[in-house]
Amino acid sequence: MSNASNWFLGHLRRGGSFLVVGGIGFVVDAAVYNALVFWGGHGPLFTLPLVGKVIAIAVASVVTYFGSRLWTYRDRADAQTFRSFAVFALLNVVAILLQLGCLGFSRYVLHLDSPLADNVSGTLIGQGVATVFRYFAYGKFVFKDSKDGAAEAVAEIV
Repeated sequence: MSNASNWFLGHLRRGGSFLVVGGIGFVVDAAVYNALVFWGGHGPLFTLPLVGKVIAIAVASVVTYFGSRLWTYRDRADAQTFRSFAVFALLNVVAILLQLGCLGFSRYVLHLDSPLADNVSGTLIGQGVATVFRYFAYGKFVFKDSKDGAAEAVAEIV
């Protein structure tokens, strides 16, 4: 096989496992968000949907970190250090801002506050945008090839 074919098949395999892990994270994100914001009609964070979204994404991020580490990037056997986890957290802050931007636009610009509108804007669209960002960012900065270290990942971001 050619290098291009190997590259494509590698990304196809890794992308598939990344999407499965992301799908689990998506379900966790949606469940936690809806429980916090819409449980019983008006959940405890109904008036603070962005706070609810941050909490939901944080919970889902823990799930996806372990899924990514143990499955999607299991071939990249570098020991995970505090620095690599800090880079993961930093990238998730960027991803959270992408999702919050989608939810905030729907809530505060379009004035849509139904469960359907929040789930389409913050969870479906926001998660889609953030997932594309995470796929490339995690592979480049967090779960680097064994020849690259976590210190280099931090240096590239900072």
